[in-house]
Amino acid sequence: MSIWHAVVAGSVLLAAFAQMLLKKGASLPHRSFIAEYLNPWVISGYFIMLASMVIDVWAISRGVQVKEVSTIESFSYLFVPVLGCIFFKETITPRKMLSIALILSGVIIFFL
Repeated sequence: MSIWHAVVAGSVLLAAFAQMLLKKGASLPHRSFIAEYLNPWVISGYFIMLASMVIDVWAISRGVQVKEVSTIESFSYLFVPVLGCIFFKETITPRKMLSIALILSGVIIFFL
């Protein structure tokens, strides 16, 4: 593994934060249909998601294989529930923990 694999993992974490911003923006009351999509939470979430995608493309151009990027993207199944628990007080059930463990096991096996 190279530093670029860690960059992709950071990009996944960035995308998970973007999802938190999108959820925050979606959960607020809005005056109109347009205001639902043109609020600071949603706009910043989409910009961060765009930055995450640009970082992924940059890492691919530096030698990380596409199959590795898509495998590393599986870390979002860990990051999103944990961030949801932190920011929105969502619960992580034992079933979710088992699912996350299985996904992470698959990622580890892929890189062995």
